[in-house]
Amino acid sequence: MDKIWLRHYPTGVPHEIDPSVYRSLVELMDEGFAAHIDKPAYKFMGQTWTFAQIDQASQAFAAYLQGLGLPAGARVAVMMPNVPQYPVVVTAILRAGFVVVNVNPLYTPRELEHQLKDSGSQAIVIVENFAGTLQAVIAQTPVKHVVLASMGDLLGLIKGKLVNHVVRRVRKLVPKFSLPGAVRFNAALAKGRGRAYQPARPGPDDIAVLQYTGGTTGVSKGAMLLHRNIIANLLQSEAWNAPMWKQVPGGEQPTTVCVLPLYHIFGFTVSMMLGLRLGVCNILIPNPRDLAATLKELAKHRFHSFPAVNTLFGALARHPDFHKVDWGHLRLSVGGGMAVQQATAKLWKDKTGCAVFEGYGLSETSPSVTCNPVTNTAYTGTIGLPLPSTEVCVLDDAGREVPLGQPGELAVRGPQVMAGYWQQPDETAKVMTADGFFRTGDIATIDDRGYVKIVDRKKDMILVSGFNVYPNEVEDVVTQMPGILECAAVGVPDEHSGEAVKLVIVRQNPAVTEQQVRDYCAQHLTGYKRPKVVDFRAELPKTPVGKILRRELRDAASA
Repeated sequence: MDKIWLRHYPTGVPHEIDPSVYRSLVELMDEGFAAHIDKPAYKFMGQTWTFAQIDQASQAFAAYLQGLGLPAGARVAVMMPNVPQYPVVVTAILRAGFVVVNVNPLYTPRELEHQLKDSGSQAIVIVENFAGTLQAVIAQTPVKHVVLASMGDLLGLIKGKLVNHVVRRVRKLVPKFSLPGAVRFNAALAKGRGRAYQPARPGPDDIAVLQYTGGTTGVSKGAMLLHRNIIANLLQSEAWNAPMWKQVPGGEQPTTVCVLPLYHIFGFTVSMMLGLRLGVCNILIPNPRDLAATLKELAKHRFHSFPAVNTLFGALARHPDFHKVDWGHLRLSVGGGMAVQQATAKLWKDKTGCAVFEGYGLSETSPSVTCNPVTNTAYTGTIGLPLPSTEVCVLDDAGREVPLGQPGELAVRGPQVMAGYWQQPDETAKVMTADGFFRTGDIATIDDRGYVKIVDRKKDMILVSGFNVYPNEVEDVVTQMPGILECAAVGVPDEHSGEAVKLVIVRQNPAVTEQQVRDYCAQHLTGYKRPKVVDFRAELPKTPVGKILRRELRDAASA
């Protein structure tokens, strides 16, 4: 396809970027730390850390990791919410020459075991709140080294002890656990400060991150994101957002609200990594679902950027404390992870004066593929234009490009596209075309200006508040429950999360109750994967060859 979208780029946004300007993320990070050394990098629980402090702690932790004797390219898992230890640990892993394996802290033991085994992670850094989950499976995984962090680690002696006391004793957020041999985070830092850090020199084609994404076969797969993939997406996002950053008054440090989970590729790239490159201060919000606490924290700050998902924009804007926050300095609200609804976009702009610019991406694309121009002032209902150096096309089932305006599977080619799925060449072959396009599984149209619109999904993935839920995984778990004959999971519309999981079950034992199903799911599935609706039926609709017709169930539920 002719790159018709280039004619509609905002003035000053380049058509191409050059990811080869950095050999690795290590070079890019070193430059960022040096350029912004005295600026605030993170704010959390009333405390501020400069880039210099993060840099020093990162080098110390990198030295600690190197002292473990792990081989070059070893995978190190990180299981944390948005706390200041996260950027310290992640930059340290990369600087030490290892691979980051991002883990959702809310995973169940089953989910965690799969990811640690599949990635071959030999070490994990985990917040103690979730240590019980690790305890349940560590014996079945390759993990040999555990570093335990606590919420108050970097808050100083007095405040740190107070925060830990509240978390452990008052709010009782740390269940009892036993992990013999685990090293506390601050002890690891101290040990690292007594060692010499040896900067690693990874190359552009070395893996930087294994970003796990739901699998169509019921298990998650690790997208291999190379150093050059993430560098490319950082430079693409920087170029695209440049017209907005120019609106920040001179003398003010650009500041962003970090409500996106940093373990999610959207937050990882857009908040943490891009923040390091540009010298942006991140206000860390560990639990944005606590709307009152989030707004109370935001009322203390002046900020310019707010990347989030549709559900959070809407929930915050409808909260009675919304007016207590000064939204007058906000210049960029980026919506991703799920579709931004027109009603939410209108409400947000009415209340803040700042439009929501919807973008689109996937774990496999580091993540950003398209975005609406930040110079737009109105809701477009599209996911915008392809970013610099990005090509998109729409394909039919035979892999042929369809005419403009016609629906087909959206395919993407660009320097941000992953190298493939970790140790799964067959799965990689299913999504990559011979000429290097990644088939997204989303059905889209492209108009005569190059704007892309998602109209449906080719695969049966359910999108809950920006998180992918794959029906096969839910079904595989539930059918292992005694008394269940078969089941089907489908997505149904939900005003809060965009979509929710509906579970349709055929019972082998008629005595099985809805509550028993919910209790079983709570044991084995992360919260967002659990069914909101449970429906028992005598049989499921199927094709003549016995394939369950999920679409029929989905259409009936929507109707």
